[in-house]
Amino acid sequence: MAEMMKEVVVTKPHTYEVRTVPRPEPTGDYDVLIQMKAAGVCGSDFHIYNGTNPCSTYPRIPGHENAGVVAAVGPKVTKVKPGDHIIVDLIHPCGHCYQCKIGRKNVCENVLVRGSGYDGGWREYFIAPEDEVYPISKDVPWKDAALVEPFAIGAHCTTRGRVVPEDRVLILGTGTIGSIILQTCKAKGVKQVICADISDSSLERAKEYGADAVINTKTESLKDRIVQLTDGHGVTIAFDSACFPGSLTMIMEPGIVCNAGRVVPMGFVTAPESISQAMINQRELDIIGSRMSCYQFEPTITRMENGEFNLKGIATNFIPFSHIQEVFDKIAHPDPSVKKMVILFDE
Repeated sequence: MAEMMKEVVVTKPHTYEVRTVPRPEPTGDYDVLIQMKAAGVCGSDFHIYNGTNPCSTYPRIPGHENAGVVAAVGPKVTKVKPGDHIIVDLIHPCGHCYQCKIGRKNVCENVLVRGSGYDGGWREYFIAPEDEVYPISKDVPWKDAALVEPFAIGAHCTTRGRVVPEDRVLILGTGTIGSIILQTCKAKGVKQVICADISDSSLERAKEYGADAVINTKTESLKDRIVQLTDGHGVTIAFDSACFPGSLTMIMEPGIVCNAGRVVPMGFVTAPESISQAMINQRELDIIGSRMSCYQFEPTITRMENGEFNLKGIATNFIPFSHIQEVFDKIAHPDPSVKKMVILFDE
């Protein structure tokens, strides 16, 4: 192993550096030294670079969708060994607060989020504790392994939303997470999945993933189409994965979500919205928060190993780590054809 490595640091909004630094060494009993192989680029990474992520601090090494190979381990590590392929959790919980004790470590009172609240995987090597790494089959290509984390989000939010086969589902926003929620709902056998977006190409992709109906909200009324598609009943659950100012208010318009329905917002928009108590209580809606994922990595890895996901088109651009400038160029100048980027580390 080389003694030096490269890391990417966002020093402040719209500014980053590629630094050459000493490679870390596992000094703790349960340390795992990871050689990075692939890292997904998430919408939250866009927000970190643009200074619009309310959960992030600077300077920061981004990257929470991390896949790599074990390079070295501490003396008491038994879960993995050098040479193993692994996925790295993004959550570093305290383990002793109320939330951790009730199985909600993703909203731990003292949680650190890799790539946001502390440094992530856009570097050639880093160390994580043994209980935050999960083995994955060497048969899974690195470009696919980097997608485990977003698919774990789909598993978590649909679990939080109590998705069942009787549901009629609306997904507003069919980017990466919306497409994954769609696949997860279809795997759970729901009655109907309706996808809405302003991008025809994203909606066409949603059809390929099994959407029963699509709505372009630039040219069609979301409410009118939902009323039509559900025979006037409305959907039983709506996921807001568009996450723009006003998107939550948009899906809570009467006629879209039925009485006793559920609404799951997926984003971190800080702008206030025009939501009243009456909008919730007249229909007795459940508003269900969902953040990252909790205990979903291992089942998601199993499904990835079994080939249960349709990965075609989830990631569209694969960029070498040595060309990291291209990632930031695409962040600074978004291209609708770029659905998701994955960084592949140089061999």
